[in-house]
Amino acid sequence: MAYDIEIIRVLTEAGTDGLSLAKIVRHVYNASNTFFETVVFEDVYRYVFSWLQKNTKSADSLVEKTERGIYRLNLNSKTSSQLFLQFVDQEEAQKEEKPQVDLSLSLFDE
Repeated sequence: MAYDIEIIRVLTEAGTDGLSLAKIVRHVYNASNTFFETVVFEDVYRYVFSWLQKNTKSADSLVEKTERGIYRLNLNSKTSSQLFLQFVDQEEAQKEEKPQVDLSLSLFDE
C-alpha cells in the first residue's frame, strides 16, 4: 500500500532522531489526503500504528522504538540500510537533472 512507502519516507527524513507516532500519522495523512481522494484520519492512524507494531518486533526489524515512544529506522538492520541507500540514490538522481533553460520570448525589448 502507499502508506508503507510514505511511512518509510517520513522515517528516512527524520533520521536518527525519529518521530512520535502522532507525527508520523500526521505526515502520512497529509501526504495521502488529496483534493480528489480523501482519507479518514482514524483509518490512517490504525494502519500506521499496526504497521509500526508489526515492524518493531525483533532486534533486526526495519523500525525500532526508543524508550520515549519515538520510532526511527533501525540502522543495525540490513533491510533499513538497503532502503536508506535506495532513497539516497533517488535523491542524487533528482539533483543531477539538468536545469531547464527558459527559451520563451520576452514581451519587452531590452
